[in-house]
Amino acid sequence: MNWKFFSRKKSDTAAVKKSKTREWLDAIVFAVVVSTIIRGLLFSAYAIPSGSMEGTLLTGDYLFVSKISYGPRMPFTPVAIPFTESTVYGFKTYWDGVKLPYFRLPGISEVKKQDIVVFNKPEEADPHYNRAVDIRTNLIKRCIATPGDVLAIVDSRVYINGKLVNNAPKAQTSYLVSTDGNNLNPEMLQNLKIEVYQQLSTTDYVMIIPTDSYNEFKGYSNIKSIKPVIATRGTFDPAIYPHNEKFKWNLDNYGPLLMPKKGMTIALNDSTIALYKRDIELYEQNKVEVKGKDILINNKKANSYTFKMNYYWMMGDNRHNSEDSRYWGMVPEDHIIGKAMITFMSSDSTASPLKRIRWERILKPIN
Repeated sequence: MNWKFFSRKKSDTAAVKKSKTREWLDAIVFAVVVSTIIRGLLFSAYAIPSGSMEGTLLTGDYLFVSKISYGPRMPFTPVAIPFTESTVYGFKTYWDGVKLPYFRLPGISEVKKQDIVVFNKPEEADPHYNRAVDIRTNLIKRCIATPGDVLAIVDSRVYINGKLVNNAPKAQTSYLVSTDGNNLNPEMLQNLKIEVYQQLSTTDYVMIIPTDSYNEFKGYSNIKSIKPVIATRGTFDPAIYPHNEKFKWNLDNYGPLLMPKKGMTIALNDSTIALYKRDIELYEQNKVEVKGKDILINNKKANSYTFKMNYYWMMGDNRHNSEDSRYWGMVPEDHIIGKAMITFMSSDSTASPLKRIRWERILKPIN
């Protein structure tokens, strides 16, 4: 009997099994690498969790976001578990022992006014959050002003460089609605997608009314009047950036404010340090001190400052139900993730199971 023959056959079988295992491992590794490249450099999927962009985008919309539009941003925290949120059930999915500086590959365009942009929340640059830029909460808003622009809001109307900017076609705001006291039909409100924000009395309400529903709603017999809710000009709102009484700004009356541009130099004084200290200190990593009439940057007296990055002004289309640049200021370029391109899925969690999917929004371009 040829024992070498049986021995050789057994070895061949083991070799075949090993090669199949390796094929599976190679396929898995290849899939992970390709998916990571696509997600990290080309496109990512995001969900809309709130109503700040209604009626352009709806809560429950799922979006594809293009990272190549503005150039893929390299990770600040490169050691992380792929395809997960930064925190899962309270546990970090990343290791912040290694942190890299800001770097972005070339893109096919720059951020333009009216683009709908996904970015990291600037408010979380505050030291007590202790989060790297790419670990901060993702937000989605419309870009209203770009570097070098002067923004002003007058009685809720936006002006850029002195010119009136039209609201998005489906933008929403709040109205004071006076009725004759008869109950409003909940089904009618739901069909018109009107949100009762606050009931002030038996006859008066604050409501968020979509543009498409305004005329029909106004025509109902029990509606006496509808007036836009606009904060009084010259009234200081401490919640509004820069949170300084020197600037009597509020939600509907704001500015004028110049958007910093990379390489732009500003004079430093009481007003400019109040407006731009956050940008100079938190985003551009400088030590800023005010001692009497002197302003010190990195322990040296300074009369001017030259910006290292571009800055943008972002606002939600649902103007009275959006936490945006009016609350936490400008968005630095290193916080920009990408441009929202298409709604690939949309689900209404408040609807019945058979009506939950919004079929008309599937594969809908975003603008």
